[in-house]
Amino acid sequence: MNFHLIEEPRQIVVIARGGAIRELRLLRRPFGGDRWRKLKGVAMVELPSGRVRRAEVHWYECHGVGRRMMKIKRLVD
Repeated sequence: MNFHLIEEPRQIVVIARGGAIRELRLLRRPFGGDRWRKLKGVAMVELPSGRVRRAEVHWYECHGVGRRMMKIKRLVD
């Protein structure tokens, strides 16, 4: 789903790190990096329809690589 972050995610929680991430191979091949973490948080997002909603977002992050593969898990409001 395409969307645009209106604000930085808040209430950030680490869901998994290292070998506990199922998609680790998919992350390391194109992006490299060694210390991947899967995180979740709540942020205001703009949907393709133009509506602005609060959503729970999940993403992967690695030092030196940054955020990758951000997705909306569910709309909160």
